[in-house]
Amino acid sequence: MTGRADLRLGISDVAPVVSCGTFSARAVVGEHLPVTATVFREGHDAVAANVVWTAPGEDDATAPFVRMAKLPPEPDRWLATVVPDREGRWSYCVEAWSDPLATWRHAVEVKVEAGQGPEELANDLEEGARLLDRVAEVADEEWRGRVTAAAAALRDTSQELTVRIAPALAAGLQRYLHEHPVRELVTRSPRYEVWVDRREALYGSWYEFFPRSEGPVVGGQPTHGTFATAADRLPAVAEMGFDVVYLPPIHPIGTVNRKGPNSREFPGGNPHEIGPDDVGSPWAIGSAEGGHDAVHPQLGTMEDFRAFVDRTRELGMEVALDFALQAAPDHPWVQAHPEWFTTKPDGTIAYAENPPKKYQDIYPVNFDNDPEGIYAECRRVLQVWIDAGVKIFRVDNPHTKPLNFWHWIIWDVKQSHPDVLFLAEAFTRPAMMHQLARIGFTQSYTYFTWRTERGELEEYGRELATNSHYMRPNFFVNTPDILHESLQFGGPPMFKIRAVLASMMSPTWGVYSGFELFEHVAVKPGSEEYLDSEKYRLRPRDWDAAEASGRSLAPYLRRLNEVRRAHPALQQLRTLHFHAVDNPNLLCFSKTDPGSQDAVLVVVNLSSHNTQIGTTSLDLPALGLDWHERFGVTDELTGAHYDWGQFNYLELDPYREPAHVFAVSFPRQVQFPPPVS
Repeated sequence: MTGRADLRLGISDVAPVVSCGTFSARAVVGEHLPVTATVFREGHDAVAANVVWTAPGEDDATAPFVRMAKLPPEPDRWLATVVPDREGRWSYCVEAWSDPLATWRHAVEVKVEAGQGPEELANDLEEGARLLDRVAEVADEEWRGRVTAAAAALRDTSQELTVRIAPALAAGLQRYLHEHPVRELVTRSPRYEVWVDRREALYGSWYEFFPRSEGPVVGGQPTHGTFATAADRLPAVAEMGFDVVYLPPIHPIGTVNRKGPNSREFPGGNPHEIGPDDVGSPWAIGSAEGGHDAVHPQLGTMEDFRAFVDRTRELGMEVALDFALQAAPDHPWVQAHPEWFTTKPDGTIAYAENPPKKYQDIYPVNFDNDPEGIYAECRRVLQVWIDAGVKIFRVDNPHTKPLNFWHWIIWDVKQSHPDVLFLAEAFTRPAMMHQLARIGFTQSYTYFTWRTERGELEEYGRELATNSHYMRPNFFVNTPDILHESLQFGGPPMFKIRAVLASMMSPTWGVYSGFELFEHVAVKPGSEEYLDSEKYRLRPRDWDAAEASGRSLAPYLRRLNEVRRAHPALQQLRTLHFHAVDNPNLLCFSKTDPGSQDAVLVVVNLSSHNTQIGTTSLDLPALGLDWHERFGVTDELTGAHYDWGQFNYLELDPYREPAHVFAVSFPRQVQFPPPVS
């Protein structure tokens, strides 16, 4: 025989569980985490369940009693919500048990309703009294007397039946018994882990820019920026409401086979053939000036970088740094450890390719060659930047490295630095993206960039919400590599549309600089690469002139981030819920926060060229309301107020305002449905 013989009662389909418990589920500090299970037993006696929710470093003796409640419409599905209050490795299990007090109460109520008298109920009354005796033995002083009195009343044959049972069935005592039950046949599920990160693992607004492009323009020519000049950009980023400043690699850049503007290749790779403006790709890491543990000398020194990090913190933000495990041909690794790379039959080292793209300036690391040495070096490099104040790493192309490497290094780091976060930049097949999330990545890039129609946005949003117990999305509207055709041809309204979708649908979103200036020209038709890509050249921007002339989206981005900060509902993923609209060019969704009773309702015109009209058919129970109820909404973008119900007329002109972001005002106290699939 196989299986567990100790499962006296039935427990199945416990959630959240990742890969049958092989990996930890995820949550953040203060998040309302739903725990569900199917619990059942033989016969008709009552069954109940609770969650044993154990904090890091503690045992079950200190775990609070968290009773589960039935979760309609499934008769055997149970739910409890737990809220972690600190980072670290939490654990939980579900306990199912026979509930003799509930069985007794049901039996007595049914028999009394059927007209049975005290003689017929004699055994039932004594059974109830004995159960209360058991409760009284462990009750606190405040309740012991009431429990004992209720037991005595059940045994008092001088009183009428209703008088005898009334104390035991009183609402106050029943609430106490609900929290202090008699538990029999206690059966435990396996124990499952939940890794709890700091809040920024779930919620944040990212802004990506290249420090080297923040130098002054002298005589019409850009000059290489430094950490000091880049720090001058930080107040404007903070003013837009961003939390995370993401920097591409800041290391020395290789000179061999360096790429020029618009990815031009230089035959022979002779450094003397490279022009003064040809700064190369930051992802071609390493030269004679150093490797992954060094700072590009034109940016400054390590002390200058630390000062940049400190300035970012002063402004209420933090730095995320690119962690790209690849090397330029002149990286010190290539000379010291040629075995770390793949050697072709002709004796040359293989460069990176993604046909038709060729990256002769980058050598991929072969993790099957000397894994012990490579692992140790990668861990050492991470520690260098953690010591410099970096707590977030955006990992470049993790899907091209072994899964077991990422599982090892992420959790090795978290043992000593639990607040360090890892973002997977893996635009690849779904199976790999999901597995990277399961094994430990804190956040994931997503397919959002390529989801533009209502049906695919709804489908993808539901998928992410359903898998939110291990996969957290980061919706970037653009990246240095990705200028989607919707932005190339959609005009300024499309920039607003994509910003609203990213910032409202996902608790974490990101913007690559230049988005606020409506940069939209591709290097060639059909390409998603920018013309004059910043990956290969300095690209200074006149931010002040753009904002002074009104040709900047910065005020709009600032307002979106203000709304996100003001509404806890927008900082959630699990509660994302889509509502029906009779126009396929209109998308409607809501988010709720159970802790604050906050709700936001968003409607977006997906067409950037035409006004769209339609009528909503809102799922009001998803907002905690009955179908007939009315409620108030206030547009956080325009300040307009409306009285809404289930059906509401909409008209959105993309050139005026392509979206409504409604704060919901409820007519009464509501209870949102649990965020479970």
